[in-house]
Amino acid sequence: MDIFKFGGASVKDADGVKNLANIVRDYKNGELLIVISAMGKITNKLEELTRAYLSQSDEAHAIFDEIKHFHFNIIEELFKGSSNPVYDDVANTFVEIDWLIEDEADNNPDYIYDQIVSIGEVVSTKIVAAWLNETNNKALWVDARNYIQTDNTYREGKVDWDKTNQIIQKDLAPLIAENIIVTQGFIGGTSENYTTTLGREGSDYSAAIFASCLNATALTIWKDVPGVLNADPKWFDETEKIPQLSYHDAIELTYYGATVIHPKTIKPLQNKGIPLFVRSFIQPEGSGTAITKDNNPLPVPSFIFKVNQALISIFPKDYSFIIEENLSNIFELFHQHRIKINTMLNSAISFSVSVDDNEEKIEKLIQALSTQFTVKYNKGLELVTIRYYNQQTIDRVTVDKDILLEVKSRHTCQMVMKNKA
Repeated sequence: MDIFKFGGASVKDADGVKNLANIVRDYKNGELLIVISAMGKITNKLEELTRAYLSQSDEAHAIFDEIKHFHFNIIEELFKGSSNPVYDDVANTFVEIDWLIEDEADNNPDYIYDQIVSIGEVVSTKIVAAWLNETNNKALWVDARNYIQTDNTYREGKVDWDKTNQIIQKDLAPLIAENIIVTQGFIGGTSENYTTTLGREGSDYSAAIFASCLNATALTIWKDVPGVLNADPKWFDETEKIPQLSYHDAIELTYYGATVIHPKTIKPLQNKGIPLFVRSFIQPEGSGTAITKDNNPLPVPSFIFKVNQALISIFPKDYSFIIEENLSNIFELFHQHRIKINTMLNSAISFSVSVDDNEEKIEKLIQALSTQFTVKYNKGLELVTIRYYNQQTIDRVTVDKDILLEVKSRHTCQMVMKNKA
């Protein structure tokens, strides 16, 4: 049994859906479950709709109409006005949002976010499943919310692994022998049957959950790149594909911000020894990158850039040391405000961290920290992580930069920098 995961770029239009069906048609290895994201940039549009609804903006209905038209244009191009039930199926799915936005926004904003944004995955999978059946690929659409069980932490649901595994083994596994299963990434369900999401870009994680619970042979993530590259092409003119990665290096790279794989994806696969392949849906015949238990070092240094960073420096008000008790309080506040630390450095009298510059969250965090500490704050910075660095690689990325913070371990160097004045 294999798990395939297709992201939004792979199904951004009718040609993308057709290409996905061709990849599935050429699959000859056995049972298959497919996890699919929302189409194109629809998650961004649904987030825009959520913000408009929460602010009771007049733009909400216009944004929603744009979302509906986008999907029905793809359906029309695929099915050419036939009587395929997908037209009504998708229309009925959109009714869930119609009902929601007719009322005033009087619920938890994170709960509302999950109920609206999750529709992107539901609709995309209905369209893909319909097209697979139209092209004689026997497919069965299933609702991931019935299988991936989470708590009520909206926007970042925590998976109940025992319950999820039990339901998938009992109810989903028997279906795979007869059909290609098509389901959603990114979404789960609570014990009260409310929809949750697993965190932005969480479809890779969904695929890993299904792979782990089904003891899959392999998970393949289909991307618009030939495999895992040693740097983002947005930042480097010349990049190299890495043919093989260890689980450990993959976890390190995703933790530090490599966007090709969601950070939570690797661990469930590592626990079961399930290989992960990153391959190109543009050139599906390519070998891609294999992520396995083989613990070979990377053949080339890897570079990860995170822009729009903020550097927060925290000092005791009484000039005492930064000790365990202080660090415990600091980490608790970061946890409460749901701010992820990208890198950190502590000295005797200071603790500095780099975080994504979410102005609203950071403002509240600094207010909370300032009751106990003196806090300084810089923004508009970039964080560069180099895995398997040397001085030449450091020199390559620090031209015309001032380094505000530098952290090195045996294999990894992280630098928070700004442009020289």
